[in-house]
Amino acid sequence: MERYICIHGHFYQPPRENPWLEYVELQDSAYPYHDWNERITAECYEPNTASRILDPEWMVVDIVNNYSKISFNFGPTLLSWMEKKQPEAYEAIIEADKFSRERFSGHGSAIAQAYNHMIMPLANRQDKYTQVLWGIEDFKKRFGRYPEGIWLPETACDTETLEVLAEFGIKFTILAPRQAKRARKIKSSARWFDVSDGKIDPTTAYLCTLPSGKTISIFFYDGPISQDLAFGGLLVNGETFAQRLVSAFNESRQWNQIVHIATDGETYGHHQKFGDMALAYCLHLIESQSLANITNYAEYLAKNPPTHQVEIFDNSSWSCIHGIERWRENCGCNTGRFSGALQAWRKPLREGMDWLRDFLIPLYEERARNYLKDPWNARNEYIHVILDRNKDNVEQFFRENALRELSFEEKKDVLKLLEIQRNAMLMYTSCGWFFDEISGLETTQVMRYAARVIQLAEEIFDVSVEKEYLQFLEKAPSNIPEFENGAKVYEMFVKPSMLDLLRVGAHYSISSLFKEYPQSTQILCYQAENEFYEKTEAGKLKLVVGKTKIKSEITWDEDLFSFAVLHLGDHNVNGGIRKFIGDESFSSMHREIRESFDKGDIPEVIRLMDRHFETNNYSLWHLFKDEQRKILHQVVSPVFESVEMSFRKIYEDNYSLMNFFRSLQIPLPKPLAVTAEYVINKDLKRIFENELDIEKLESLIKELKKWSIEIDKAIITFVSTSWLNSFLEKIKQQPEEISYIEKVEKILSLLKSLNIEPDIWKLQKEILFIGKNISSLMKERALKGDDFANRWIEVFQALCNYLKVKIQ
Repeated sequence: MERYICIHGHFYQPPRENPWLEYVELQDSAYPYHDWNERITAECYEPNTASRILDPEWMVVDIVNNYSKISFNFGPTLLSWMEKKQPEAYEAIIEADKFSRERFSGHGSAIAQAYNHMIMPLANRQDKYTQVLWGIEDFKKRFGRYPEGIWLPETACDTETLEVLAEFGIKFTILAPRQAKRARKIKSSARWFDVSDGKIDPTTAYLCTLPSGKTISIFFYDGPISQDLAFGGLLVNGETFAQRLVSAFNESRQWNQIVHIATDGETYGHHQKFGDMALAYCLHLIESQSLANITNYAEYLAKNPPTHQVEIFDNSSWSCIHGIERWRENCGCNTGRFSGALQAWRKPLREGMDWLRDFLIPLYEERARNYLKDPWNARNEYIHVILDRNKDNVEQFFRENALRELSFEEKKDVLKLLEIQRNAMLMYTSCGWFFDEISGLETTQVMRYAARVIQLAEEIFDVSVEKEYLQFLEKAPSNIPEFENGAKVYEMFVKPSMLDLLRVGAHYSISSLFKEYPQSTQILCYQAENEFYEKTEAGKLKLVVGKTKIKSEITWDEDLFSFAVLHLGDHNVNGGIRKFIGDESFSSMHREIRESFDKGDIPEVIRLMDRHFETNNYSLWHLFKDEQRKILHQVVSPVFESVEMSFRKIYEDNYSLMNFFRSLQIPLPKPLAVTAEYVINKDLKRIFENELDIEKLESLIKELKKWSIEIDKAIITFVSTSWLNSFLEKIKQQPEEISYIEKVEKILSLLKSLNIEPDIWKLQKEILFIGKNISSLMKERALKGDDFANRWIEVFQALCNYLKVKIQ
């Protein structure tokens, strides 16, 4: 009998984009990274594209792309972000699937996922269908083939969901063992036997025959091993991991067994540091010692059709022992983050979302029938617009789906209708209910999608929706007393992020004080085109007056705005903006404000702005989050510079006094210790952000040790890793440059003296590549008496030894 092993990774992050900007904004909790997508990519997704295999002496002997050897799925919304923000990692994932097809008999290792991680049993039939179709179409665009399998979010499943998968020709899905109800051999007379409570044998595939007569295969992963991998210590050691997998085979079984596990892909590096390396070594050991055949689900299924059929428990999942109650009830499942916390908020939040969705369905159908051949088929086809919002592609969508030639205004209506539908699905993203508190990032994010639905619905249908939606949220209690309930959380964290074209215009006009924009500029998913713009300065005072058209690339909405913004210095900004109401009115506003500014009558400028723009007054508070942070740092930079100068003066003026304290072995008084710590950490960070001076770095390290100063490890690790990765480009271009190799080794040695461990996997990967491709040539030259080659080999080998890279 053949023995097969398959490891599945479910790689996923919830969509984090601001629904009005289509952009993931700064998340301070991900520090020192910009956001959690960026941080988890650095810790997990990217390292798994080039994971290191170590020999018994802990030397790096090979680099492998783990994705090419495992089964995996990536959330479509995550891949969309990676394609834009992390293209190298994205391409490596796509390439891994191509390589896996060569490896696994033409069957790629990537499988699709229901689009935005909606709990499928809680979705209506139409949403189930669209989620699967969107997931398939997204997969086809990225991987260039039709998926054989699909991952169901949280493995949450019911019969209707399986019917939808089968309707699309999906061959298999993966479920938890406790989701199996009963099984039998594929014979009409065979007796069913109970496999509930996880008793099903996971070492084969099962056929599920559906009420429609269609069938789909199901793999039930090995629960105990998956559990130990995710929450135990199994991933600490790759050899132990491999042995545990192999131990699950049983010679008494009379079929070709597959031992397979499924966990969150983030386990391999984010949840467990160096988990990617344990995975790589596990697979290497299994292959090199012929312990089993590494495979993926599609290959195994093609070679081993099911001999048994199965029935599942409807409304079941892998992460809630109560079925799917975690996403609609206070079932007791939580992360334990809040001691004694309850999740009574889950039910009213779910009810509010359901009410909003169901209220809008007939309105959508009625309005969309005026424009579209089939409103629901058009929604299904809208995935092609989401994947490519190029104007020509959107026009193609209209040609294929519109009842007739639509006017520009009618096309805008259609886009808004479809954006209501898109956001109405995004608001069901499972993470909104998974965690413990309604004010958490994930739950406020799904409320943001609901808010976008509400905003568009009230605009296009001319109905009042928000008030009734908030009545549901009022019944959703927070575990944090100051937040009270979901309605207050909505007012505090959701409402402030809501945007319209006026607010985008305000952002543009205010930010133009601090950066130079071209006549036409892109602001995330908006376009700003100046028809008139004038900036005037008088000392620290600045005034801008302008007329600008703002366009949305998502809904094609556009409007012309007039504005005036006054910067008084520091963070004091007073701006006014309104819809453009005519040249005469604009000229009058411009003339009056400009004359008062030129006369230095600033109170009059502000009064005129109040009169011309009435209540539409804006300040730095109204900037988008990332730009707000940048500009705030910019306007207060003189304050920071002053603080640094003061600290540096205290440090330098009292240096001899600090030496005296040290000579007496007396700890530095706190004021002196704080100033020294601030100055030296500042200099240390700055040195990695500029052209790195080794002598200056050595001097700073001496100062750190001299005063026993605490280093900001998180930020120094981050900036030193960034420097190494940047400097690596020079080595790639000139691998024979000895000074580059020496500099890297010296920097790593100095960082080690600070107990700083930068992430060096990219460096190790490149050094291994150079060793395999250039080292042999240098050795040939050295044998012929080439002194440079001898020197290069000596320096390169020293770096290899330091990095623990073995060149075979």
